[in-house]
Amino acid sequence: MQFTSMILSNAEVSPGYWRMRMTAPQEFASASPGQFVMVRVNGAIDPLLRRPFGIFDVGVYTPSQSGALSQPCFEMLYRVVGKGTLMLSALHETDLLDILGPLGMGFDLGYVDEEKLIVGGGVGLAPLYLLAKELVKQSQVRLFAGGRTRDDVLCITEFERLGVECYTATEDGSLGECGLVTEALLRRLDTLKGKAKIYACGPHGMLNAVAKIAAERTIPCQVSLEGYMACGVGACLGCVATGHRHSPETPDFRCVCTEGPVFESGELKWRD
Repeated sequence: MQFTSMILSNAEVSPGYWRMRMTAPQEFASASPGQFVMVRVNGAIDPLLRRPFGIFDVGVYTPSQSGALSQPCFEMLYRVVGKGTLMLSALHETDLLDILGPLGMGFDLGYVDEEKLIVGGGVGLAPLYLLAKELVKQSQVRLFAGGRTRDDVLCITEFERLGVECYTATEDGSLGECGLVTEALLRRLDTLKGKAKIYACGPHGMLNAVAKIAAERTIPCQVSLEGYMACGVGACLGCVATGHRHSPETPDFRCVCTEGPVFESGELKWRD
């Protein structure tokens, strides 16, 4: 769907990271964990292209005025990294945005008897909150959140309120363990003896490490990729990822915006 959305709030939740809440049509309530939206940041020509953002949460907004009807709303997390996101951070309540979404293929929730292990860092935590919100209805869920510093570990309190057990690690030791969050993931996997499913979203290096761990232990793993998208609907082919069957004779490319952004980690080609 393409629709006009009104901003309900836009606040900085950590240095350089923002959380925006905005209205949505009734149909948006069916958005799946892992889907995303394409946002036109400005009505002018510059910036020309929409920006992709993962859907952090979907809820209901009830206006304060008496007799007003409730309507769906959604939230997204974003980091200010360039001109488009800087303009987005300057917007205020009641400002309007042009939205395209929800788009893409989301997460598969898996089986009830598997413990669900969620791994993320920075804005990679954005699509994982809505996922955790659904998973806690049927399974034990643990979050492994990592970052360079404490500023890169977002919204842990919100995950804890869902009943998710949270582990944190930072490279400088400013929050949680000092080191990589995959070390805590490995310890947990040692106790589960394979009865688990992993979901991950974050920097490519983190996803590469998580995919390798899952492959070595034959554990199902889904990853949500961050692609450089110009259209979000598979027309520009600017966000392709390489499949594991890739070779010079038979190239294997996956379109992140339409075939993903969520993939089984074994479908993709990772660094050795």
